[in-house]
Amino acid sequence: MIELRTPAEIEQMRPAGRFVASVIEATSRAAAVGVNLLELDALAHEMIRAEGAESCYIDYHPSFGGSPFGKVICTSVNDAALHGLPFDYVLRDGDVLSLDFAASVDGWVCDSATTVIVGTPRDEDARLIATTERALAAGIAAARPGNRMGDVSAAIGDVAHDAGLLVNLDFGGHGVGRTMHGDPHVANDGRAGRGLKLKPGLVIAIEPWFIHDTDEIYTDADGWTLKSRTGARAAHAEHTVAITADGPVVLTARG
Repeated sequence: MIELRTPAEIEQMRPAGRFVASVIEATSRAAAVGVNLLELDALAHEMIRAEGAESCYIDYHPSFGGSPFGKVICTSVNDAALHGLPFDYVLRDGDVLSLDFAASVDGWVCDSATTVIVGTPRDEDARLIATTERALAAGIAAARPGNRMGDVSAAIGDVAHDAGLLVNLDFGGHGVGRTMHGDPHVANDGRAGRGLKLKPGLVIAIEPWFIHDTDEIYTDADGWTLKSRTGARAAHAEHTVAITADGPVVLTARG
């Protein structure tokens, strides 16, 4: 079911958005050569406790997950594209790390992700991340009343295709509100002018993710982490966006 939020409810979502942004910022700053993924999860967990927030991940067990997630942040390294389950891994120079985090504050959920390079960047990784961020910005710009969901999807896909990237449609954005994942689905490619008509009050997570040379993924033995079939590196970017009469409002804006 697709739910539309009142302007007052969107204002009530802002604290969740600010908190999620602060965790993404803190874990991004902490991601350095020699840091363990479990340390990043512990940092996010401590911030949740300090805020009095609730994790959306720790008990999360959808049909595509092998077990309850058990951690509070997704840490996807190099060829891990999505849903990276934190484990005992020490970050190395040149690693590409995606951080994906969602939490509930006062009953409202926001969701966001970013990708960073640890230590020395490789040019191709920096370009992939920049393309993913451009696709996110294009999708957000298209999230306006009167447009259709296909306009958002097409805007994202156009950026990917212009960069020569393939787009996986198995996982994409989603509705956000009282729960982390809801309707509607927001595909990362599509046809402009098609699909759900966008109305003020719709709140969605827009999240492009791309892999260097493929759109094929598989589930790692941990039951969660989605990896590229070719071993190529991936990037992921996400914001929670409220569609208002004045245009899109990014609830998880950072900085």
